[in-house]
Amino acid sequence: PIAHIARNVIHYTGQAAWLYALTLIPLAVLISIEFTTPIWTAILAVIFLGERLNRPKLAAIGLGLIGVVIIVRPGVGSVDPGHLVVLGAAACFGISVVTIKSLTRTDSVVRIICWMLIIQSMVGLIPALYTWRNPPLELWPWIVLIAFTGMSSHFCMARALGYADATIVSPMDFLRVPLSALIGWLLYSEQIDAFTAGGALLILMGNLLNLQRRAIKPAEVAAS
Repeated sequence: PIAHIARNVIHYTGQAAWLYALTLIPLAVLISIEFTTPIWTAILAVIFLGERLNRPKLAAIGLGLIGVVIIVRPGVGSVDPGHLVVLGAAACFGISVVTIKSLTRTDSVVRIICWMLIIQSMVGLIPALYTWRNPPLELWPWIVLIAFTGMSSHFCMARALGYADATIVSPMDFLRVPLSALIGWLLYSEQIDAFTAGGALLILMGNLLNLQRRAIKPAEVAAS
């Protein structure tokens, strides 16, 4: 299926660009730019899916971006090539989200995820052959955990897009930043400062505003 191939090649390209940018710029700056993804998603969803932007959706995007910037507090400096690389990655992620939303109109979530695993494994095999090293035995439980949680997150995203507009689902991704801080506090005793708490509050407020709308009927999701 051409749509599945295109979606997964674009998403894989975004992931590769993200990882490459990680070697060029600080993590805080990378995260800030990555979270322009909801903006790209909104623009593309309006153009290609006919979705409408209203005040709650704009508020969720705006407050989410402000919240992320407050939490990570990136430095201000000249434009680095890494900035452009991760910006391209964010655009790829936006295209991926909109394509998934489009696919949920004709395909089941299980089919979408199945094609994702097959196609991205095939694409990833090419660079892996040049750099492959057998992971130590003690790392395999963590590798399995990462693989399972990564696949599950994609499944949940696709399922959510089957029920709501991309412009509603995408801003909720901002919650990853404060939730990561919370996990760091619970597992590694990392401190949560006022910036993290304030940014998390803004992100949560934006999503609550976006979700307080009339009840949305589940979209027709194709049967498995």
